[in-house]
Amino acid sequence: MKKLLLLFLFCCHPLFAQVIDCRFVVNADLVNQTNQQVFSTLEQSLNEFINAKAWTDENLDNKEKVRCSMIFNINAFNGARFEGTLQVQVERPVYQTNYYTPLFNFLDKDVVFSYQEYQPLFYNPATYESNLISLISFYVFIAMGIEADSFALRSGTDFFKQAQQILSLAQQNGAKGWNQADGNNNRFWLVDTLLSNNFKEYRDVQYKYHRNGMDRMYEDASDGKEGIMEALNEFNLLYNRRPNALLIQTFFDAKADEIVDLFSSGPEVDFRETKTTLNRVAPFFGPKWKRIK
Repeated sequence: MKKLLLLFLFCCHPLFAQVIDCRFVVNADLVNQTNQQVFSTLEQSLNEFINAKAWTDENLDNKEKVRCSMIFNINAFNGARFEGTLQVQVERPVYQTNYYTPLFNFLDKDVVFSYQEYQPLFYNPATYESNLISLISFYVFIAMGIEADSFALRSGTDFFKQAQQILSLAQQNGAKGWNQADGNNNRFWLVDTLLSNNFKEYRDVQYKYHRNGMDRMYEDASDGKEGIMEALNEFNLLYNRRPNALLIQTFFDAKADEIVDLFSSGPEVDFRETKTTLNRVAPFFGPKWKRIK
């Protein structure tokens, strides 16, 4: 009966979970600005814009929400023009625990937009409103897609397609970060690779790591660890085709510390093959992998 209940809860999850619980933070510490009110207003307006909107047409239960945070670090401010970076993080609960596991950690270095204090913020999926609206809406759909993928295999596709539609409309304004020529780690490549079959292992790992691994830990920690190792080893397939894939870096930016903590305590498992995989596909975290004995 417990297993049937678990299956029901997680099969139905995408229907009820796609409501955002996002904390948006504006950090203006690097800006020499006497009047800080505009930054406070921007932060409040964006929190309301993100969290007050349903974002989907489903009849949703607000008890389950997609949890994320966005931290906008302002590097320059002139009149109504803002420049800086945006750190986007997404997490989701682990079954039968109070623990939230990180899903996604991405730094957008090309954030530039105009904002007049108290200007209304509206999202229209059919039109381009502003670079600010496009930017925030894009990451809302990315967050929902990433979270959905962790509960049901590749179930985030529709959300990623909505993010791609936002990208297509935003490309017309010429702002940096929306086009493939703007760099290798921008919004264009993020959503393009998420939807590409050439990078399918990333989305498969997201599902298997969480459903076959983390969500089984409450019942059998050893079984959960085996599920996580099996998932991580699939990155070999992606690495063989695209050794410098953005999504590999993004995955381990979110997961490296958790992996170290999981396999440094609790029931012992044979981690040798997976450790070899980690050193191969994510050598930039080599010092962390050395901590796993």
